[in-house]
Order: sequence, then structure tokens, then C-alpha cells
Amino acid sequence: MTTALPALSDIPEEVLPGVLRIETSDREASTPIIMDMLRSVYPHDQMFGQFCPVQDYIAAPPREVYEYLSDTRSLEEWTYSLRGFVETDEPGLWESADRLGPNTKIYTRTVANPDAMTVDYHCAWDQGKHLWMVYLMRVVDAQVVFDKPGSVVLWTNCRHPFYDENPYPEAAPPGRKVWVGDFWEMFSAGHRIELDNLKAICEYRAAHGLPLTPDWMK
Repeated sequence: MTTALPALSDIPEEVLPGVLRIETSDREASTPIIMDMLRSVYPHDQMFGQFCPVQDYIAAPPREVYEYLSDTRSLEEWTYSLRGFVETDEPGLWESADRLGPNTKIYTRTVANPDAMTVDYHCAWDQGKHLWMVYLMRVVDAQVVFDKPGSVVLWTNCRHPFYDENPYPEAAPPGRKVWVGDFWEMFSAGHRIELDNLKAICEYRAAHGLPLTPDWMK
């Protein structure tokens, strides 16, 4: 006989009315709820209001994809608009230009975990003291999830409140009218373009026997 584990035994049932479990809502009762969630058209705010997730399969070795991404200078190649990376006097903090805004500097610090193959880019426009724009990436071995060689890249961006209003207006270049948050509604499409770039670059190098991390980055 299987012994029931004491799951949620410390929380009264009525305290969590939004939790849907088979114990409180059987399959027949849950099916119409699930069907209502499967829509042919999803409101943009519902899909991308607080999060911007994109993901894809890349036909290249996962460890090499991770090592490429973990070098901040890779952003020079696969992002749409970040160019001219130069390391600042603060080790690990890089300055570059974000050509989405005129005369706009962006600062980036990469936080990578080789065991989990996560790569987080902590960034900010105009100043490098408070890196509030955080791009979360994870590389997964496709052999585990798709039963084939290659990589799966998961990328999520969270809508920090500062996207709605520049917290450091004094650091902005004179005359710049745009703010990074003005582009939030285009983030999903923009990140899709950049992930397509990443896929194309990595797959080309892998298919032609080239190192994913090019010599100029070494």
C-alpha cells in the first residue's frame, strides 16, 4: 500500500482557493477550466505583461553553447544592437553601446553557473552601479529533453518597474527621447530575432567544425 505524503497538510484548504489539485477537482471538473485556458488568441498583456520568455533548440553541443554565452563579448555577435564591448575598470563589468538609443551606453555583468549551465546578464542603460535589467538564460542538454544531440536554450526577461520610468534620468545623454522600457511590447519579437541569431551562429560553427567561441574572444 502506498503511504500518502503530508503534502500541504500545514495549510488549511480554504486558504488556497486558487490551487487546483486532483484531490479537490477531479479530471471531469478540471477539463472545462483547462479548455478555457487554451485560446486561439491570447491578449498581449496576458502573454507578455510581466515576463518575456523565448526558447529554441540549437544543433550544437550544450557545453559549448553555454561557454559561448557565458562570455559577455558574445553579445557583440548575436544581439541586435549591443556593440563595442570594453571592460571597465571594475573587473567583470563591461560597457558597450546600445544602438536602440542614440549615444546610449549599456553596462553588463555576466553571472554564470557552469554546473547548472545558467547565464544571467545583469544590465542597465546609462550607469553601471545598479544593474536592474536582468536577462535569465539556461542551456539544457537536448539529449535529456528531446532524446537527440544539441541544446535547448531557455531565455526569460522580467518586467522590472524601472522599465516604466527611468530611475536615473540624470545619467541619460542630453536630448535622448527614448527609454528602454518604451520597447517592452517589442521585447518578445526582438528576443525572438536575437535567439534566431544565436541559433544560426552556433549551428553554422558547429556544422563547419569551428569553435563556438571564436578566436577573437579568446
